[in-house]
Amino acid sequence: MEQLNLRGFTGRAHGSRESRRLRREGAIPAIVYGHGLQPISVAVDRRELYTALHTEAGLNALINLQVNGDEYLTVARELQRHPVRGDIIHLDFIRISLDEPIEAEVPVEFTGIPVGVREGKGIVETPAASVVVSALPTNIPSHITIDITDLKVGDSARVADLPELPGVTYVSEPDHLLVMVTMPAAAPVEAAAEAPAEGEEAAVPTDEGEEEA
Repeated sequence: MEQLNLRGFTGRAHGSRESRRLRREGAIPAIVYGHGLQPISVAVDRRELYTALHTEAGLNALINLQVNGDEYLTVARELQRHPVRGDIIHLDFIRISLDEPIEAEVPVEFTGIPVGVREGKGIVETPAASVVVSALPTNIPSHITIDITDLKVGDSARVADLPELPGVTYVSEPDHLLVMVTMPAAAPVEAAAEAPAEGEEAAVPTDEGEEEA
């Protein structure tokens, strides 16, 4: 997996006011720690961070964080986002070693159109679209693919159904549900007759089939 360079600037003050100032100036406050490193408060350029996190590796990109002449191999974790815009407003950089496994959340891609959709008029539901794996940093897959072509209505696929990948261990529970094919919910049935208006009595049929008021 490719390693990306990202500059981290130190000397920032702490507190919400300072963090808002940094974000107005196009920087994102962060902290780097791990592997015996004392936590260091840094700020990174918003555009450079966006570029680093939008490669094929996504949020599992290996980032060489350059701080005061030192380099720390890290991954981005604990991303905090703006509740409305979704922009990153703070994150942690966790220092890692290429020789030690790490855990990572990896997206699952579903391929094929299930037979239950083609022939059974079912629909696909995806309760989960990612799994947690453990692997050496360079072995973390960018995504995991599973073919759902053979799923019939009522069938499902779980973590246990995912393909085995060399050097990758699934951390998510084997029975964790990923995708299923179900029938769409039935449309609500309209009332056969409208309820009588307030103050009115329902019509009562007579023996001859006529209605009495």
